[in-house]
Amino acid sequence: MRVTRRTALVGTVAALVVGGMSLPASAAPDLYALAALPQSIGDSETAGSYFDRVGGKIIVNVTTSAAAQRVKTSGATPRMVTRSAGELNTLAKAIDPAVPGTAVWIDPVTNQVVFDVDETVVADKLATVQAAVARSGGAARVQPIKGQLSRLLSGGGAIHGGGVRCSLGFNVRNSSGTYFFVTAGHCTNVASAWSDSSGVLAGYRTGSSFPGNDYGIVRYQSSYTNHMGIINTGQDIARAGNAYVGQSVKRHGSTTGTHSGYVQALNATVHYAAGPVYGMIRTNVCAEPGDSGGPLYAGTTALGLTSGGSGNCRTGGVTYFQPVTEVLSRYGVNVY
Repeated sequence: MRVTRRTALVGTVAALVVGGMSLPASAAPDLYALAALPQSIGDSETAGSYFDRVGGKIIVNVTTSAAAQRVKTSGATPRMVTRSAGELNTLAKAIDPAVPGTAVWIDPVTNQVVFDVDETVVADKLATVQAAVARSGGAARVQPIKGQLSRLLSGGGAIHGGGVRCSLGFNVRNSSGTYFFVTAGHCTNVASAWSDSSGVLAGYRTGSSFPGNDYGIVRYQSSYTNHMGIINTGQDIARAGNAYVGQSVKRHGSTTGTHSGYVQALNATVHYAAGPVYGMIRTNVCAEPGDSGGPLYAGTTALGLTSGGSGNCRTGGVTYFQPVTEVLSRYGVNVY
């Protein structure tokens, strides 16, 4: 089964993985804090940030010289862009046609709104998206993605309920010492009772949110004590944090095991056939049916829960994740 633990927001990390290389705490900048810098400046003066995987720096997009100076003082690198985050977000909401098989996100590298379109978006559906992009005056683009954008459910195995198989995300507990696990909401919507990979009843759903969000929580039976604070691979999870663009990450799932990649965008809106989900993390990490609900993490930091995507782990793909900090806050639990 899957497991984990959390601790409020991350501050300085004991060790950071930067561009595939681990840096000691004494040498590593606080990339989490630098990546969050745009939030303290404001949507009208910034347009997001990202980790430059070649130069090893956090780049913060800015639209004013005053904001650029504040970014320099922080230790990050400012980059002047044309469109602010507020403008791009407003544009994305205004032109998004909400076509199933598409996802909408802001690319901080190109300073554009991006529409992912899977292979089912053809004919009139594709024309609708292309017309929306055309209205943007160059501020948006279409990004084709392989396969079909879908939730990653499968039958049998791992954690299972209601005839479907998913993956456990993180083991958590509340202040009273009660144990739970969190996973994808499109999984917990299916069934109340959830069993482990051996068919032993682990616990019962106590909360679920999908669409809109994609998370759920299952309370362990008191008799079920196999809920350690590590991931299946043996990776300990010491805290939970917010992902940043360009961050090196790993995902683990019951179908495909562990795969690596990096974060490409935050706050993506994904249009599944069952309804949209908001605020998702977009990555180039592959996933397949049965991986739903599994953990996204960077070193000892929990980041997200596998929601859905397109493609596969043979030819590659795109996967979206529910940020885990929102889930922990919603249910009042922590990784351990």
